[in-house]
Amino acid sequence: MVAFESFFEHTGSKSIPHPSKEALDNVYEAIIKEKIAGKSGYYNLPFEDKAIIDSQDYIVKHQDFLSQIKNLIIIGVGGSSLGTKAIDTMLCHLPCRKKIKLKFLEHTDPIEICQTLQNVERENSLFLIVSKSGTTIETSSLAKYVLDRFQLLEHKKHLAVITDEYSPLHQWASKHEIHCLNIAKNVGGRFSVLSSVGILPLMILGYDTSLILKGAKDFMMSFLHRKEDHLIKKAIFLAKSRDRYHTNVLFSYSSSFKDFNAWYVQLWAESLGKIDTYGKKVGLTPISLIGSIDQHSFLQLITQGSMDKTVTFLNINRKNYSEPTIPDIDMEFLESTNFVNRTSFAKLINYQQIATMQTIQNEGIPTDQIRIDYLCEESVGILIIYFELLTSCVGKVLDINTYNQPGVEFGKIRLKEMFESQSKNH
Repeated sequence: MVAFESFFEHTGSKSIPHPSKEALDNVYEAIIKEKIAGKSGYYNLPFEDKAIIDSQDYIVKHQDFLSQIKNLIIIGVGGSSLGTKAIDTMLCHLPCRKKIKLKFLEHTDPIEICQTLQNVERENSLFLIVSKSGTTIETSSLAKYVLDRFQLLEHKKHLAVITDEYSPLHQWASKHEIHCLNIAKNVGGRFSVLSSVGILPLMILGYDTSLILKGAKDFMMSFLHRKEDHLIKKAIFLAKSRDRYHTNVLFSYSSSFKDFNAWYVQLWAESLGKIDTYGKKVGLTPISLIGSIDQHSFLQLITQGSMDKTVTFLNINRKNYSEPTIPDIDMEFLESTNFVNRTSFAKLINYQQIATMQTIQNEGIPTDQIRIDYLCEESVGILIIYFELLTSCVGKVLDINTYNQPGVEFGKIRLKEMFESQSKNH
């Protein structure tokens, strides 16, 4: 269903040796210890049914109301929104997808807020407040706005909450008798899409979320049984060659992946940009590209710019997507483009991806490839858990805490100080 091609198949440099069995074992054992210790709860999400049960319970209790909604508005930022958006963008072509508009209030930009809520009416909308800590300033500010604008505390069926158990947001929801779904405290926001954070909205939209979890579970089991050591090899390669290749490009060949790319950027950057146990600042920089669009911009930099990048290609097996085709039309003065006539667009983008990949490989730039047969619930589950596990493995090799974000917290503290200082001056 999903095939993974290793960096080492195209990287012949002797300066990048294959990791030893001992090195692979060390990383694997470190991940197992981390899983057992409960360092992060995302390892367990594919095996749990809590998110499914809690979401089904909510949907059954509000079945009549949910059958009439036209808008699902998620109020949340970062890990509270990016994963759900990514999965919906990848799967929205499926016939099971209900005709509900999925909107996100995740930005404090006033223009974006007004545009998102344009033509939204309370009567046919569900507002879902998602915040792990319950105190995220963007989320709480946007929540206050919709509470006031749509008078939601007087119409509580239009409101639901997902947050940590006993968080300030949970306490607020309990006081006002608003339906609240909880996630485990050790599940970080950017690793939370397989919890109720993603499962509830995706289930409301009509997807078979049990298949998403199945895909993730099957891959996780395969990893635990040492059948996915290519992932550990990739993690060691990326971490150990970070001074040489400090920028990692995800070059996805379908617009269906544009929001997945954004999810990957947060996961990679926020997890891996840290200070290690020796006090050294380390990190890897993610870059998100969509083919074939970005061939006309970023490819030039990759091929003839600094040799400091690796490139992962993500694509779909185009044999399973044969329509539409390019008509056999001879446009005067454009005869040089006729070589693609009667070709499917799927074949065209596939050849564009191959040509781009070969061009990059010919420059000696490390590449690997992830190829999906069908973009469905199971394959998306595999993709999500693959990148989460890869992030954890790289974090282990870098000797960092993959799951905290002190740099982000510093920014939150400074923001609060600025407002408090301004208040004193007035």
